[in-house]
Amino acid sequence: MGFNRRTAMKAGLLTTAVSAAGLNPARAQGTSRAAAVLTVQGEAATRTNIPVVRDRRASGGRYLALATTKKPPRAGWYATYVVHAPQPGVYALTAVATAPVEVPHTETTASYLQLSLNKGPFTETARSQPYWYESKPAWGDLSVLDLGELELRGGDNTLTFRVTEPTVREAGTAYALSLDRFTLRRLEGARLREVSVGERGTYRHGELAHLRLRLDGSAAQPHRVRYSVTDYFGNRASEGYATVTTGETTATVALPELPPGNYRVEAAGTTGHFACLPPRPAVTGPANRFGVNVWATSLVPPSRLDAFAAAMRDMGAGWIRDGQAWPAAEPTPGTYDTEHHDRVTRTMRHHGLSPLEVISPAPEWAMTAASLPLPADLRHAYRYARRLASGRPAAVQLSNEPDVDVTSSTGDAHAAFVKAAALGIADIPDPPLVVLPGIAQAGHFQDLLLANDVVRYADAWAFHGYPDPAEQGEPAFPGAADEQRELAGRLGAGDIPRWMTECGAFFAVRPGVDLTPAQQAVQARYLVRSMVKGLAAGNARQFWFAGPPLHDDGVYFGLLSREFQPLPAYSACAALTSLLGEAHFAGPLSGLPAAVTGYAFDSGRGESVRVLWSSEPVRIPVPGATVHDIMGRQMATPSAEVTVSRDPVYAVTATAGPSPEVHPASHHRAPLSPAEHIVLSQRYPARNAAPNKDNGDAEPPLGYRLSRRTRMSLDVYNFTSTSRTVTVNAPRPAGGWSARAEGPTRVEVPPQGRKTVDFTVTAAGGVKRRTDHRLAFTATLDGDEVPPSVSLVQLR
Repeated sequence: MGFNRRTAMKAGLLTTAVSAAGLNPARAQGTSRAAAVLTVQGEAATRTNIPVVRDRRASGGRYLALATTKKPPRAGWYATYVVHAPQPGVYALTAVATAPVEVPHTETTASYLQLSLNKGPFTETARSQPYWYESKPAWGDLSVLDLGELELRGGDNTLTFRVTEPTVREAGTAYALSLDRFTLRRLEGARLREVSVGERGTYRHGELAHLRLRLDGSAAQPHRVRYSVTDYFGNRASEGYATVTTGETTATVALPELPPGNYRVEAAGTTGHFACLPPRPAVTGPANRFGVNVWATSLVPPSRLDAFAAAMRDMGAGWIRDGQAWPAAEPTPGTYDTEHHDRVTRTMRHHGLSPLEVISPAPEWAMTAASLPLPADLRHAYRYARRLASGRPAAVQLSNEPDVDVTSSTGDAHAAFVKAAALGIADIPDPPLVVLPGIAQAGHFQDLLLANDVVRYADAWAFHGYPDPAEQGEPAFPGAADEQRELAGRLGAGDIPRWMTECGAFFAVRPGVDLTPAQQAVQARYLVRSMVKGLAAGNARQFWFAGPPLHDDGVYFGLLSREFQPLPAYSACAALTSLLGEAHFAGPLSGLPAAVTGYAFDSGRGESVRVLWSSEPVRIPVPGATVHDIMGRQMATPSAEVTVSRDPVYAVTATAGPSPEVHPASHHRAPLSPAEHIVLSQRYPARNAAPNKDNGDAEPPLGYRLSRRTRMSLDVYNFTSTSRTVTVNAPRPAGGWSARAEGPTRVEVPPQGRKTVDFTVTAAGGVKRRTDHRLAFTATLDGDEVPPSVSLVQLR
């Protein structure tokens, strides 16, 4: 049986049409060596433990389809093929298969593939998210994937596809792969595939470094390549030739001693980047104020995770912001599968990074049509948050941008969820920090959330801020930081640290390319300006969005290139974190020319650091200061003056004494009382749901849409370990609205239990339609006030 399948497969290799290439069988047989095209059906494996299923959309009517929660055997989930190559050489490998990341035409993801050629070691197809994201659709959930190049020998070759890592899907983690067919197209000779420096593309100033040039196949004869290295400012830093000897694939060249900075390598049409890091690393521990969004499960291939974490640490990030999918972590109530994500957390911690874990929307089994995207029973939120906290992240953020999703969830419902989740976190020994939801923009949703007295449950206040996407030239830092500072002050919450858990800029890109050099410079400048201005506005921590390569709907966000190499903004961040140290804001600089902006910081190391930039070149006196450019390179200042331009510079001056040890980024709330362990949550039928937020663009009224008389419920949760007697107070009549209890308002709530009090809410004849009104339910426990539940209601 196996022999027959193998023989039939070999006989058909050169006569199988390649629909993507538009070839017919006769033409495929007659192609030149440079255009040989081999196509193999996924179901034609000589050996496999992956099921074959039928589908008329597949090119052969069948395809490989793996989708299982069962862990793979020792050999993994695999499919082995024999490929007969008419000529030896390098072949480009493409496949009609499922991508390992979400792409525009489907959200279904597969596991990362591993490939082995001729029984050699397996190598993961560890391409970055932009490569997969830009794949063309094939059919169903399958795409046309570029899997790189293989060097085949003439005659028979064995090629094995293997899956050993799960992917995270909506319903849980699974080992998944759909493979319709794969195609090998012969290339003309070996070509330069990559130029790089080390595994991460970084090294610290003073260390030896080598440039590596790699071909996509073995050199048939000595292969000489000219290379050129330029710095961030476009100055030539190094150049020369490297020769790949016959039969080899790589050549290495020692780099000269270079100052800190970001360097661009051009060689034979291939571009690479590397970073020479400042000699002094960033501060570590609680004093570090800088973070980066990573979303590692979606954006970092498993084989790259360790190197990626090390690169983020070397860049000066003390924190990473990440999150696992709740539906994947708890596929059924009380059953947890966190092994995949726990490995990410352990890796980040191993490299000295503090994880900020973000709670995702709830699993489908926990929601109702009226509760989406929150669990209908808040005890699920309490238990999941407690489980999440037990994985030892440094902090847990209670959701991401709930104010701009496309559901009808309201600020009061989200506040009840925040309280329940925060209590779950607080109820473990030595709990992580609790961070309020990352708010996309100040407005009605956040106002209502805060009116429900959620701040007392948190250690940090969080928000996001992005410039106008249309500002592609020199984006302006948004006013979000100042808005949130003023809002916290009005509420008397000015002492709680404010974390900007997302900041970044939108850069339009074409598919298949990185940011242009001009865009890379703008990104580097904006990173420094945004971080400095955020800290000057009082932010205790700043998280850049994002670290890994990330292309989304024509916009690029990452600090790394498509090849996971450091872009100039990465080096700008390394310089910033190295020079600012603990970054205690000392105040804005005065007496500067009109075009110049400047801020002063205390590094915590006995230094004053002034950060300066200007909309036009201006000479500024810097007597007694050591000046560094945006990349961290020390600048010569023979006349004690420096030219300040759009690229920020740092003027560092020694101060008289050591800086005080103050870490305002750290904060622990006071222990929560029994009354604060009681959570009130208003619940309305789905027919009374608030209008959809329309991704944050909806205008008021935004409250629950009620009739003249509406039945609703108030859930009373007791998240303590003993039974509690809670007295519920009906809202006082106001604005023509009143609420009457339909039963006892003094309820005995068991430990970790819930009781429901039903109410009828009535609108008097004078109530205006489509006008929001606040409806506040309160309660007491042993004479102590329970934090209220405050909603908005409107008359339809």
